[in-house]
Amino acid sequence: MTTTPRTRSSGHGLTYALLGWALAYGGLRLWWTVGSAPEFPPFGSDLLGFTGWRSVVLCLTAGAVAVALDRTSTWRPALAGLAWVVTGALVASAAILLPELVSLLLLAPGPSFDPVAFASRLGCAIGAALLGLAVFDYQRRTRGDCPACCRTIRPGRRRSSPAPWARWAAYLAVAGLVTRFAAQAVVGLDGLGQDASVIGLEIGLVLAGVLLPLALVRPWGETWPGWVPLLAGRTIPRRLLLVPGFGLGTAIVAYFGMGMAQVASGSASEFSDAFLWVAMSAYCLLGLGLLVASSDYHLRTRPACRACGR
Repeated sequence: MTTTPRTRSSGHGLTYALLGWALAYGGLRLWWTVGSAPEFPPFGSDLLGFTGWRSVVLCLTAGAVAVALDRTSTWRPALAGLAWVVTGALVASAAILLPELVSLLLLAPGPSFDPVAFASRLGCAIGAALLGLAVFDYQRRTRGDCPACCRTIRPGRRRSSPAPWARWAAYLAVAGLVTRFAAQAVVGLDGLGQDASVIGLEIGLVLAGVLLPLALVRPWGETWPGWVPLLAGRTIPRRLLLVPGFGLGTAIVAYFGMGMAQVASGSASEFSDAFLWVAMSAYCLLGLGLLVASSDYHLRTRPACRACGR
């Protein structure tokens, strides 16, 4: 049986972009490491975990992995796993970007906000995004038997309804947010609802922790409900849910996962360790639930391949 060669995607462009990023951002990390790196409050560094020479090595590793992904024409699970580990390390290093973006959206940056540190974390996150896209491109090229889409599911096996595990993930995400507010209620609700930025953050949490995960597994997450003016009955653009689902899920897990690592290392805080463990674990549950539910939504709603129908 003969097989049709897989079409080459835009992997070369991603590789060049990643190499350019590794040289530029890695060069900055090297300059700060051998020279005098600025002091960035409140942690003293712009990145978490990977600072100094470790940040330089991380950038070089990302560039090397990008080249390996580009030059490998067969599916290698170990290579894909390594690439995802490096991507995760980059995301975790820039985890502080999440609260900074929220504060900027609310037009209330904190007193410790530093534009240079923010730009550095954003640069690190861009590298993570590029490497993540490169891994997706590698998987698309090397898995499956259709040269057009490289999908692995059997023809005729597309699902029209969410998988049970996706529903559970969405409900666990909501449970995570409820647990977080319950933990806050135990220690006291002082200060909540008294500031415009805090009110905005609370509204955002409800939307991200209740409306978004449920929309990923309910019919009204695919078609606008009848009570939505002008849009009722129309198909909801996939990216409207997938971008915040994957983006927020990744950012929440990275930020609060690093927070849990800091608590485990004995970092000082104004809150008790018990409260921090419960609150951060609840946030991680929320983020993981969003990632799982978003994955199912992506697989279930993506357009069928014109070549194989999958």
